Amino acid sequence: QVQLVESGGGSEQAGGSLKLSCAASGRPISMYAMGWFRQAPGKEREFVASISTASKHTYYKDSVKGRFTISRDNAKNLVFLQMNNLKPEDTAYYYCAADRAAAMDMGTRNGIGFWGKGTLVTVFS
Repeated sequence: QVQLVESGGGSEQAGGSLKLSCAASGRPISMYAMGWFRQAPGKEREFVASISTASKHTYYKDSVKGRFTISRDNAKNLVFLQMNNLKPEDTAYYYCAADRAAAMDMGTRNGIGFWGKGTLVTVFS
């Protein structure tokens, strides 16, 4: 089992930045592809970004490319999502995820292995 705890959410003005963190425990995250998903009020959860086990490959939702950066520190069992140039449409609960599947498949895969409980990001104009 992997336990995931997100932090770093909050309220930010459009154009600003936030950095989300995900602290993992239970197993080393080096075994897992890691990802971030989000769910806005009244909408389905959607893929945001993923990163392969050794950080060699990263994948992003089109609307966040060039603004968001996913990274990981396997030694510290941490995953990050740096969010720059935030927009009101980025407002959502953000969830950290871990899965044994390839990072490139996290955006389309059903049955992600492990989820955090989420952290709220609110972007106001």
